[in-house]
Amino acid sequence: MDKNAETTKNIEEDFKPLEITSPRTAEAPGPNVGAECCGADGKTKMQGAVDHAHAEEEAKSSYMPTILSLALLLGGILLDYLDTPWFTGYIRFITFGIAYVLVGWRVVWHAIRSLRSSFFNEFFLMTMATLGAFYIGEYAEGVAVMLFYVIGEHFQEAAVLRSRCSIKALIDNRPDEVGVVTENGVVIKKAKEVQIGEVVQVKAGEKIALDGELLTERASFNTAALTGESKPDTKAKGEVVLAGMINLDQVIELKVTSAYENSALSKILKLVEEAGSRKAKTQQFITKFAKVYTPIVFFLAIGLTFIPYFVMESYDFNVWLYRALIFLVISCPCALVISIPLGYFGGIGAASRNGLLFKGSNFLDLMTQVDTVVMDKTGTLTEGVFQVQKIESVSPDKAWFLSAVAALESKSTHPIAQAIVAEAGQTYQQHSVSQVEEISGHGLKGTVDGKELLVGNGRLLDKFEVSYDPSIKEIVETIVLVAVDGVYAGYITIADKTKADAPLAVQRMRELGVKKLVMLSGDKDSIVQKVAKELQLDEAYGGLLPQDKVAHVEKLKAEGRTVAFVGDGINDAPVITLADVGMAMGGLGSDAAIETADVVIQTDHPARIATAIKIGKKTKQIVWQNIGLAFGVKAIVLILGAGGLATMWEAVFADVGVAFLAILNAVRIQRTKFD
Repeated sequence: MDKNAETTKNIEEDFKPLEITSPRTAEAPGPNVGAECCGADGKTKMQGAVDHAHAEEEAKSSYMPTILSLALLLGGILLDYLDTPWFTGYIRFITFGIAYVLVGWRVVWHAIRSLRSSFFNEFFLMTMATLGAFYIGEYAEGVAVMLFYVIGEHFQEAAVLRSRCSIKALIDNRPDEVGVVTENGVVIKKAKEVQIGEVVQVKAGEKIALDGELLTERASFNTAALTGESKPDTKAKGEVVLAGMINLDQVIELKVTSAYENSALSKILKLVEEAGSRKAKTQQFITKFAKVYTPIVFFLAIGLTFIPYFVMESYDFNVWLYRALIFLVISCPCALVISIPLGYFGGIGAASRNGLLFKGSNFLDLMTQVDTVVMDKTGTLTEGVFQVQKIESVSPDKAWFLSAVAALESKSTHPIAQAIVAEAGQTYQQHSVSQVEEISGHGLKGTVDGKELLVGNGRLLDKFEVSYDPSIKEIVETIVLVAVDGVYAGYITIADKTKADAPLAVQRMRELGVKKLVMLSGDKDSIVQKVAKELQLDEAYGGLLPQDKVAHVEKLKAEGRTVAFVGDGINDAPVITLADVGMAMGGLGSDAAIETADVVIQTDHPARIATAIKIGKKTKQIVWQNIGLAFGVKAIVLILGAGGLATMWEAVFADVGVAFLAILNAVRIQRTKFD
């Protein structure tokens, strides 16, 4: 599988099977956009800023034919029941005919249009069945098949739009305009027109539209849209604030660091919109199955109509045609074609509300098969927020030593580098830095004030043949070694701590059937083993380069294991790509890790790994429940219909009724709590 394949289809493509099923959605987007799908400006994010009034107007135009058809059907049935003398002949035919045309003309039209490409589909089957019912005089039953099918489609549209809108409303109701701070005061500008480096003012209660660096000393934010966490997140001056967060308590200012289209939230939206381009095997199977299943049942219906002529003494064409029509109605694979992709999209929606972004429904299936979880240490199982513990310099000028190292480390985004820069304060800015080279898995090389500095682990100094006291390697804490002009100059020790929910993550994964938990890290082995023992992991390996992590995962896959790898750094990108399911920490994670991952954990909480497995299992359970329900009911009614024990009304239930139940079952995952 090429995990980096281009996925450009928009969110409507998530429901390709639904477009085949629903003639209305094939003509135009469904109108059932509820108020919950609209942003604060009254415009939907799903259908290109369609306002409330327009949505309501579309809804009326869509529902009105259905309502009129239902009224004519019920009126006709009542007049039939009362045996009204004048309600016969052409009057009866025209009444039910109008009711039929109101709801059935699109189905018939799509049946005609599909004759060239896909002859045997549900449109063709329903058209044949309902016109056949009119032929034998069963007008009410013919109308009922079309009417209840359309009513089912209305529920389907509502369910699909609710699923889509719940995701969009959750994470993309950013303000279109922002207040930009200028010399002349605050000027309102379009968010898309704001440039990097400009200062934006955000009032209390407003949602942030652009990523930026906080300029205010301290502020609290609701981050639920991005992380699923209801607990407020307090940020200090200089920390990154992301689009989608809500400013809670005061007027703040932030310096824009990303263009509107490159913000973290925009990337999240893109991931959600592309999620449907990768279908689960179950979806692919059902699509292929329907293409084989439908013509088989069609020819069985033909056989059911004519074969009795050759084997029975008394043969009534209308009786056997009626049974065949029932057979055709039941055979429509609507419940499968509608509910299965809806189930998977429901799973993706539920995941997004829990701070998880799946890049395809196939990864929901794969999560249920994972038996081995391999995790990075720093930023995944530990906070990745380091603090300097000790500075040991050969030179007596420790201030120069720290600020020079910080000057070089300021060119890196690694958490260890950031800890050293934070310890040095602003002093590092006095140095000139050039020729910086990041050596993956080793550290940094560069020129500071004309001196060549090496800053990294022992392998970096070994690579450049710099000698140092080997006993330094016995220090348990993370250690950064420094060489100046090829001579060992000292070290800095850094401490990290385990994430609060890491033990819970391990416990939940074991409860869900994960058999093996492994930690792979580039950090020194003594620290890795300490963390692994604390969390009771099965295996742990430290001092690894990116290619070493790849080798370990390849070995696990060669043993027949289904492996999920969880990481956050740029050096994790190769192994994330290799794993059966690659997972990236989306808050602290690098763009490379997020880009190559199949699942993004927005909360940076390892406990969400177990949540992802739970959602995958629940989605698969619902999908198979729908498959069992559809096949079970259809099989029973098919047999009854062939034997003359079921009428068209039972056939309607077996088709539309089961589809409706399957839709409700699929939507159920949206309301499930996974924590």
